[in-house]
Amino acid sequence: MPSFDEIVNELQGKINNETIEAFGQAGFERWRNPPHRGKPAKANYEGASTGGCGETIRIFLYIDDDRVCDAGFATDGCGSSMISGSMAAELAVGKPCDDLAAITGETVLEGLGGADCLPVDDQHCAWLAANALHEAVGDYYKQTVKRKK
Repeated sequence: MPSFDEIVNELQGKINNETIEAFGQAGFERWRNPPHRGKPAKANYEGASTGGCGETIRIFLYIDDDRVCDAGFATDGCGSSMISGSMAAELAVGKPCDDLAAITGETVLEGLGGADCLPVDDQHCAWLAANALHEAVGDYYKQTVKRKK
């Protein structure tokens, strides 16, 4: 009879293999250790987008002098939401706010390696992440306009 540790290791191996099959090696690595996970300490703007499946992606931005200096994400969704949120945050860092509107779901998919990087049923997560990013930059513009009044 296999030990508990052997059973756990076998199950983890199966999960890892299925994840690599679904997301590819780069997506698997991002899933295991997602860059930009969490809210940066200096984040001063945020946006969220909720999909029809009920999952939400939040994007947090630290913006200074009209440029994204740091970004983070959080999600209560699946692995596809996690890697999409991570990529959207990564794509935003270093960019002027005016350039963020050009980041679409397609841009997020391209950053992850193309349309094949997510299962077809999960590709909407890339658009959720882009929408959350747009909401966060919208938060920046709303607050900036209020301060100028």
